[in-house]
Amino acid sequence: MLKLKGALTSVGKSQADLARAVGVNRSAITHLCNNNLWPKSIGRAELEQKIRSFLERCGAAAATVSTAFDDETAHDDARQSSMSAEDEEMLLRKQRLTPAAKKAFGIFRDPFDELHSPDEMWVSPDIRYVRDSMYTTARYGGFVAVIGESGSGKSTLRRDLVQRIEDEHLPVKLVEPYVVEAEDNDRKGKTFKSSDITSALLAAVAPLEKPKISPQARFRQLHQALKDSQAAGYRHCLVIEEAHSLPIPTLKHLKRILELEVGFTKLVSVILIGQPELADKLSVNRMDVREVVQRCEVVSLNPIDPADLAEFLAFRFEKSGRKADGFLEESAIDAIVARLRLPSRKRDVRVSNLYPLAVGNLMTAAMNLAAELGAPQIDAQTINGVG
Repeated sequence: MLKLKGALTSVGKSQADLARAVGVNRSAITHLCNNNLWPKSIGRAELEQKIRSFLERCGAAAATVSTAFDDETAHDDARQSSMSAEDEEMLLRKQRLTPAAKKAFGIFRDPFDELHSPDEMWVSPDIRYVRDSMYTTARYGGFVAVIGESGSGKSTLRRDLVQRIEDEHLPVKLVEPYVVEAEDNDRKGKTFKSSDITSALLAAVAPLEKPKISPQARFRQLHQALKDSQAAGYRHCLVIEEAHSLPIPTLKHLKRILELEVGFTKLVSVILIGQPELADKLSVNRMDVREVVQRCEVVSLNPIDPADLAEFLAFRFEKSGRKADGFLEESAIDAIVARLRLPSRKRDVRVSNLYPLAVGNLMTAAMNLAAELGAPQIDAQTINGVG
């Protein structure tokens, strides 16, 4: 590790600040600081001079500037065992494959860009279970909550469900209320109420009817509209994304929606999609929502199993027309697993963040860095150099 990293800290500047000042990719600066690897996009002498000038402008002492490029190996073990908060934050930022990286690796479509069809979706046994749970609920009825961290694939599965129902020409009306900028209590902002759900359902099954003013009358109106729609051969599924923003009273009122029926046939099924906070709201220990919790199956989107990571990467690259084994070394797989073990809420505990979005961001950044450094392959050192 170069003393340059400490020099930046001494003048209160980040690696990102330096990268902007000298016109070099931030990842290349991180690789330089951590691994003493110089980018090939600019001559070493020229880059050294730009960095020295930057440090001097920031008020660094002469001794600090003169020793900035000395190799400081005393901290190597610490670097291997931990990442800075700045590095960890970087993993969550959206990355774009640069033209240089596309050219270097012979890839003209970003392997980790947004999916465009169901056949581009990698399906593990865990994902398949959640996918089938959503489909079964929409097709045959029920109540399921899909829980997953940001980037775990929740929205992808929702889009897949919509596409699957359309492709199979199923008589299912998916009702997706817009939970936009909703908060879970009125102190924070506007809450999403049960009346919003009623209005969304009524607009979907009886768009030409004028909603009744009285809440009770409007609910009776909805019940009749649903019965008429069911008699015409349709099923109805309420899909609420960002459901972790639902206030407790709205969750409690879902019981009334679930109880809408004709004979033994339930008229509305419900799919909630949200982040882990939703699981807290649906905990069996919460007595205020117990009547809803007892009716709800909670399914979780877990991180990719480290044993399946190579398969996931191979699948994504093949969909972009490139075989990963031509440039992705095995050591990179282990480095990705290690790099994406992040601190949890519990002290001194790290958890896997091997979710598709995080893996894609890290791999894309690594490809951009490798292209800038002129490296033909991505190995553990490249992965660790991403910053």
